[in-house]
Parts: sequence; C-alpha cells; structure tokens
Amino acid sequence: MSDIIAILILFSVGAVAAFINVNAGGGSSLTLPALIFLGLDASVANGTNRVAIIFQNVSAVYSFKKEKYYELKNSMILSLLSLPGAIAGAVFAVKISDNAFEKVLGLIMILIIITMIIPQKRENKVNTEYKVDWKLVISMIAIGFYGGFLQVGVGFIIMALLHNFLKLDLIRVNMHKVFIVFIFTIPALLVFILTDNVNWFYGLSLSAGNAFGGWWGAKLSVKKGEKLIKAVLIVSIFIMAIKLLNIF
Repeated sequence: MSDIIAILILFSVGAVAAFINVNAGGGSSLTLPALIFLGLDASVANGTNRVAIIFQNVSAVYSFKKEKYYELKNSMILSLLSLPGAIAGAVFAVKISDNAFEKVLGLIMILIIITMIIPQKRENKVNTEYKVDWKLVISMIAIGFYGGFLQVGVGFIIMALLHNFLKLDLIRVNMHKVFIVFIFTIPALLVFILTDNVNWFYGLSLSAGNAFGGWWGAKLSVKKGEKLIKAVLIVSIFIMAIKLLNIF
C-alpha cells in the first residue's frame, strides 16, 4: 500500500473517530484496527494512536473555549487526579503481549456495551460545582489507568462518571472529558515513546484527521446540544457491537 493511500485512510478514519470521541467515546475502536490493518503490531498501534489523541483533544479544548465552554480549574483538578493511573496503565500496556492485549480489548468492549445499555435513572438536577472526595479520587485514578493502558472507550467511562455521579450536563461533561483525556495522554504517550512503540509517520497522518474531527465535533456538540451527543453515543455503541460480533 502506498504512503498516499495510507495517509488518506488514516485522515478519514481519524476525522470520524475524533468526532465520535468528542461527542461520546469509542473512536479508538476504529483507529486501532486501522493501524493494525496497515501493519503495525498491537503495542505500536496503541502507542501511535496516542499521538492522534493529543492533537484531537487540543483541537477540541480550543473549540470548546471558543464556544465559551471553559472551566480550567475544575478540568485541571479532574485531570491531575487521573495522572498516576495513566502512567501505571501505560507501563502495563507496553509490557503485555500483543495476543493478550487483543483479548483484553475484546473483553473490555463487551463490558462497555453492557454498561451502556443498562437503564439509568433520569436526574434533572445539574451541578455546577462538586467536592473532591475519596470516591472521586479513586474513580479518576482508575479512569487514568484504563486510559493509559487501552484508551478505547475511556470516553464512555468518563461520561458515565461525570454525568451520573457528578450530575453534570452532557455539554459540560464533554468539555471536561476532552481536557482530561488530553492531560492524561501526555505521560502515557511519553511511556510509549521511551519504549519505542510509536510510528510517527502514521501517528501524524492520523493526527491531522483527529484534529479536524475534534474541532468539528466540539462545535457541533455545543450547537446541537445533548440530542446530538446521545445520537452519536447510540451509533458508536452500535458500530462497536457489530465489530465485536464479527459481522464485518
């Protein structure tokens, strides 16, 4: 396959994946298989995907800020809580075998789908402030570990925590989510770089698509509101379920 075709594939997949990631989660379930399809080992694909995640979330944070959705203090508190877990998760990811990694990936996808289809009690109350307690600390460390280790579907987990536990509206949930993922991806990417698990050509090609998709997704998230986010959430879960069932 020529480099031009690989760039076009990665840009297109990256744009779609970033749009899904910003509005819901699970976009990496598209980018990781694409990177593996192009010939990368699972561990290198996992590391290379983080390059694009960085660009995606920088673009999304900027776009949310331009739309007047920006709470640096709260976003930073949540992000810093996730860092210890992210470092530990990335270290674990580079030590696990490719075969074991792929089995864990499949299991995690099934668990994510199950948790997302469980009905949630509707809450009308929305918080603008919240306190940092031990449950939030443990939850963010666990999210950081999962994000550092696998990344795929971490957006679903963050959304569930911020929306159902902290009672934040979905637009502000996504605003915080993209900032959190950006921050905890930095040390995770460094671990992959130091262990030589990044393909920079593919990573930067994917990043161009992710940056565009992240900017586009954040703008539509604010303009269309919760209806768009829920619609993307349903579609992305459906795509992941079909992939797991090997229908295509």
